[in-house]
Amino acid sequence: MSEFSQTEPRVYVTTAAKEKRKKLNSYLIHIGLFIVTFITTTLAGVEWTTGKLPPYEFNLLIKGLPYSISILLIITFHEFGHYFAAKMHRIKATLPFYIPFPPVAYFINFGTMGAVIKTKSPIYSKKAMFDIGIAGPLSGFVVCLGILIYGFTHVPSIDYLINIHPDYFSPDYGKDGMQLVFGDSILFSFLRYIFVNPGSFFPPMSEIYHYPFLCAGWFGLLVTSMNMIPVGQLDGGHIAYTMFGDKKHYNISSISAIILLLLGFGGVLDSLLGINIEFGWSGWLFWAMLLYFVVKLKHPPVPDVLPLDKKRMFLGYLSFFIFVISFSPAPLMLNFIG
Repeated sequence: MSEFSQTEPRVYVTTAAKEKRKKLNSYLIHIGLFIVTFITTTLAGVEWTTGKLPPYEFNLLIKGLPYSISILLIITFHEFGHYFAAKMHRIKATLPFYIPFPPVAYFINFGTMGAVIKTKSPIYSKKAMFDIGIAGPLSGFVVCLGILIYGFTHVPSIDYLINIHPDYFSPDYGKDGMQLVFGDSILFSFLRYIFVNPGSFFPPMSEIYHYPFLCAGWFGLLVTSMNMIPVGQLDGGHIAYTMFGDKKHYNISSISAIILLLLGFGGVLDSLLGINIEFGWSGWLFWAMLLYFVVKLKHPPVPDVLPLDKKRMFLGYLSFFIFVISFSPAPLMLNFIG
């Protein structure tokens, strides 16, 4: 037998088959990340709403579902808003990569760090950049608003909170401990004013996290406001760049970063001095550093000089209005109760 006949038979994989396998592997990654994030947000939901720490019995996990489903709805609508806008402009984009975060006892954790999509082809049009940038926060905000309204109109009786904290009305409740307080925003305050009767019970901001729909909606507002900061390549940065151009965007971006720094330093001083002014959050300092060193203040150039139409300009101003009413200068506060 010849040398050639003794060799193993060769298997040739076509380009189409390779692409099909690559696409299947990609789907498995997206699905896997979603499942893991669903698990971590459900665990976080149990911890937030019951006040109990893991490990959990299986029947207790059901209590985490209202929170996890709500939070994933907000994130999913946000990211698919970007995705479908990209598809509309024939921009190649990945499906959302969900980012799970395992709940850790005594650590402020919402079970996820959100999700991202990645565009795989250049964007040459300001209209496309604007539409992709704004579709996410607007879509997520609509769902977030619906969840908040449901939460405000379906607040359970005081018995719900007493089941979690039997000593809630005790004079010694929470003394010599740390109190986690969610910061208010204009929209959250407005919804409370509209939907909560003055004489009825409504939990203080130090207990909001026990209520899954209010907690998820509050978190949705925080994520929306963080994405809508008009800096670099954040959603707000894309919108500001396409609305106002390169120079004005950079000025807006720089001022926004300085404001975040001031709020961050204010939060650090507040924590160190213990003055409880409730204005500023140390997390803004970290976010400002991340934006400056990683995201960058300047937006990459888009080779398109045509201005946006009036409809898109209106939506752009609307999105920044949403940013203002969703933003909380001090979203998370840890106060010591003596």
